[in-house]
Amino acid sequence: MSSKNISDIIEEYIKQILAQSGIAEIRRSSLADTFQVVPSQINYVIKTRFPESKGYIVESKRGGGGYIRIAKVRYSDNHQMLRELSETIGERISEQVFTDLIQVLFDEGIISEREGNLVLATSMDEVLGNFAPQIRARMLRKILQQLDRKGPHL
Repeated sequence: MSSKNISDIIEEYIKQILAQSGIAEIRRSSLADTFQVVPSQINYVIKTRFPESKGYIVESKRGGGGYIRIAKVRYSDNHQMLRELSETIGERISEQVFTDLIQVLFDEGIISEREGNLVLATSMDEVLGNFAPQIRARMLRKILQQLDRKGPHL
């Protein structure tokens, strides 16, 4: 028996569409009908499973002909990706966003699983203390600068 909840199933469905066509354009109400959930459940899945920090772009048009368009960001090269990620870093980064960005670096083959896990272990609130969000932002900026200098991970 699978322990997947409805959010996992909806996420997989959207990811299958993305894998086939690169862009998922869905109607919130028809997707809610398909999975027999309220439209706010679809919003929840999109907000939590397809955030910008995981490399997704989400556009939404409300109203009768409304839709939600989801696309996975495709970078022309690692340098472009590292530069664009650097530009999105503010003065503070939550543990979740930091984790998402490290996952993107792993998914793109820029860092190994071991490197990612080491960075994540040192970036937790319990390690960094009261100024964790600010320290994480500075850490990520430095990591991205270093990766951009070193070239792709082999």
